Amino acid sequence: MAQHRNALGRGLGSLIAMDDTPARGTTAINEIPLDRITPNPDQPRSSFDEEALDELASSIRELGIIQPISLRKTGPDSYQIIAGERRFRAASRAGLTTVPAYIRTASDSELTEMALIENIQREDLNPVEIALTFRKLIDQYSLTQEQLSERIGKKRATIANFLRLLNLPAQVQLGLTDGQIDFGHARALLSLDNPEDQLKVYREIVKHGLSVRKVEELVKAVQAGSAHTAPEKPTRRASHDYDILKKHLSASFQTPVRFSCNSQGRGHITFAFSSEEDLARLISIFDTLDKNAPANG
Repeated sequence: MAQHRNALGRGLGSLIAMDDTPARGTTAINEIPLDRITPNPDQPRSSFDEEALDELASSIRELGIIQPISLRKTGPDSYQIIAGERRFRAASRAGLTTVPAYIRTASDSELTEMALIENIQREDLNPVEIALTFRKLIDQYSLTQEQLSERIGKKRATIANFLRLLNLPAQVQLGLTDGQIDFGHARALLSLDNPEDQLKVYREIVKHGLSVRKVEELVKAVQAGSAHTAPEKPTRRASHDYDILKKHLSASFQTPVRFSCNSQGRGHITFAFSSEEDLARLISIFDTLDKNAPANG
């Protein structure tokens, strides 16, 4: 683990894209009253976790808002959110009367585009929300995928891959939104033309915690008509040991931990975090563990 020391040591700002400098069209950070701010009706993010909002509100009470939100002026004394609605909501819960903000210049036609880009930079959107916003931009402004690619700085193939997610069954899209599967799983499922087959493999992913590579193998088996390739369940003893390990990690890191393992002993350990501050806390723990690890050789 020592070889990753420098990456962890750089902290949160080096691991997720955070806009710590004034954005284009701004000159300073302003304190704006909450009652003069309204949400963006075209906000790409469609869901806000209530528990996560409460946790962020608690952090804001202690530390304040670390990253200013982005607003555009809509009147002499009124503003609309471009990016940062989660922080805006949490600030209200925390009892703040003002929030730090950058005031940016944006027309109606630029607002959704700017909100999308800033949310992607902060990794605030799930893949389905990104796909839906790409579709909205294309439809609303009569753009081709190539034109959208040029405007937001994403490869056309990336945009096409996100848009294909909207062809998946609703249950699979919901699983992607809720974190039951990730983007790699979804891309593998898109190799199947039949929605029933997609749902069948999706349920196997959720049930057994399959890796993307295993899903790709399973997809090939389904395409070939092989029904015997479903993974074996771990033994009862192994399942018991995994449960103990999951509880131990959850308690040690004070966050929900998902643990999956197949019959060959391969699997994943996933640590959940509810906010940028919670992620920084986890990084700090890993960084401390790395500092205390004995040097090799």
